[in-house]
Amino acid sequence: MTELKLTIKKFVPEKIWISLIKIYNFLKLRDLHNAYLIKKAPQRHQKALEKIRGKKIVKVAFFLNHESVWKYDFLYDLILQHPKFEPAIFVCPVVNFGNENMLFEMNKAFEAFKNKGYNVSKTYDNETGEYLDVKSYFSPDIIFYTNPYETLHDYRFYIKQFPNTLTCYVPYSVPTVNYDFTYDLDFHNLVWKIFSETEIHQKMASEKQRNKGINRIVTGYPGFDLLLMNKSPKEVWKNKNPDLKKMIWSPHHLMNELSKVSNFLEYCDFFLELAINYKDKLQIAFNPHPLLRIKLENDPNWGKEKTDNYFNKWENLENGQYGDGYYIDLFLTSDALIHDSGSFMAEYLITGKPALFMVRNESVMEYWNVFGEKALAAHYQSRNKQQVIDFIENVVLKENDSMKEERNTFVKNMLIPQKNRTASENILEYLESQIFQ
Repeated sequence: MTELKLTIKKFVPEKIWISLIKIYNFLKLRDLHNAYLIKKAPQRHQKALEKIRGKKIVKVAFFLNHESVWKYDFLYDLILQHPKFEPAIFVCPVVNFGNENMLFEMNKAFEAFKNKGYNVSKTYDNETGEYLDVKSYFSPDIIFYTNPYETLHDYRFYIKQFPNTLTCYVPYSVPTVNYDFTYDLDFHNLVWKIFSETEIHQKMASEKQRNKGINRIVTGYPGFDLLLMNKSPKEVWKNKNPDLKKMIWSPHHLMNELSKVSNFLEYCDFFLELAINYKDKLQIAFNPHPLLRIKLENDPNWGKEKTDNYFNKWENLENGQYGDGYYIDLFLTSDALIHDSGSFMAEYLITGKPALFMVRNESVMEYWNVFGEKALAAHYQSRNKQQVIDFIENVVLKENDSMKEERNTFVKNMLIPQKNRTASENILEYLESQIFQ
């Protein structure tokens, strides 16, 4: 459908095309088409399932956008070792911030996963301008997505192009906010299976999704697996002085939109000052949301030069560093986290280490869902700079961690999968039960 519209557009005058789009939107034809796709999805998935049950080898594709949202490390390894699965990773274009950013993110992710020894391919050739036809190149039987947003994907790789393929999704972060887009996009209703984190998320989805969450299975969250296993993390801290505490600062990118949860603009200079003032006691890893940099570069008050200068300051600090990708080893080898990101709320608590959530203003506290409220209650909180300093002085440096037991209780009761198996093992077991039994 998308290719048809793009072809027609080439031969239709602009004014007529705009009029056609207005009529299309007025008649709500897009909504009707999406409703039809959602209604037919279970039937198509059943046919796809029956088709692959007779195969000796089932091909599994992982569609990756940003390196930092990858939650499939352990699941990929399990599938790779399985005699009846053949996995491959495809780095897909991120199209919502221009061509330069698309190429940067694609190359960054490709090189990172290539260096890990994964079977990874780019889906866009910058020299020829051609896109990889994954259907003919790999013919996937199952596709795992890393992101649900249609405006982020190039249409060639969005879920609507694969209606007759078994599609799966693990959220790129544990949902903590009370926004419908975390549960009820077209994507959530079109995908074959969503692997839910907790019973709380399952219940919320059953109330919010148009299909009542019938395509969800509670397995636990694969993003926790490597953190729980804690197998010999790599040393990723630049400064090797063992006397320095290791603290992460992770600001979000929502500075001016939606919940406006990010404190970055108010605290960017403050954290550089902290790094300098505590250089004999502390080292800080500046680990922002992957979208923060591109947003600053496009901000009229910042721009690329100012943004580059700021990020370079972190890279050049004796006791500071900049991380914008894989953060599992960073988490496991750190002593504490300061952040304002709902995405990290649950993941860091798994480590058992103290975390401070920076509350920008009280309106931020209105956006959490039931799970988010429970996760936030297991955090220290700050509402001004002095409270950040108090956290560093008392909890990080002096190790007066009064919330340790509360965090551990939350992790035990809410986050750790049942049956003494990882979430990835639960997902693999479910796939086996559907395909091979």
